[in-house]
Amino acid sequence: MAQRSVLFVLTSHSKLGDTGRPTGWYLPEFAHPYHILEPHARITVASPAGGEAPLDPGSVEMFKEDALSQGFLKDRKSLWQSTEKLSTFVGRANEFDAIFIVGGHGPMYDLSTNPTSQQIIKEFYESGRVIAAVCHGPAALLNVVLSDGSYLLENSPVTGFSNVEEEQAGYSKVVPFLLEDELNKRSGGKYEKAAEAWGPKVAVARGGKLMTGQNPSSGTPLGEAVLAVINK
Repeated sequence: MAQRSVLFVLTSHSKLGDTGRPTGWYLPEFAHPYHILEPHARITVASPAGGEAPLDPGSVEMFKEDALSQGFLKDRKSLWQSTEKLSTFVGRANEFDAIFIVGGHGPMYDLSTNPTSQQIIKEFYESGRVIAAVCHGPAALLNVVLSDGSYLLENSPVTGFSNVEEEQAGYSKVVPFLLEDELNKRSGGKYEKAAEAWGPKVAVARGGKLMTGQNPSSGTPLGEAVLAVINK
């Protein structure tokens, strides 16, 4: 079997609204799926601006006892310190088996409205590639319109960071929109979530070509789900 290839996408946005606090991508939501996929796939990392993609320092603190995340932080810095510019991947879906959009609050501000990101996700989907996004990463899927004029998320089961989780994290009055609400609207009421807040949840749609994870604990099962599909 030829080696698989996965494009990971990180945010370039580093400021949490007008709070003055930093944000970015969320450590375990890259570290955990990377750990699952890297032994089986060539990994490429991109961000809208290219160069260094901002790591949310809060995620480093929150997951300081998570050995996998801390090992990733120590040994894999080059992955996010020298990302490729996302625009260079337009028209290159055939080079990859999947695209994986990492969460953190950053994607709510840039990937949710980034036309280049939307174009690449559309191309990946219409080329039969797997689209995966975790936690706030599904914000990047909200405004993706396919060639037939329909939204990618239309009538598709989807998950992402829940309103309860946003409230418990203390950011529901800070973020530009509540992701659960917008995902539910865009999917026609098909938003799904775990029975308990912060529990792992993966939603699978479009014959396994569209997969989303709810929160940080969903990074590993989402990575496993992506691997299972691209290895078929």
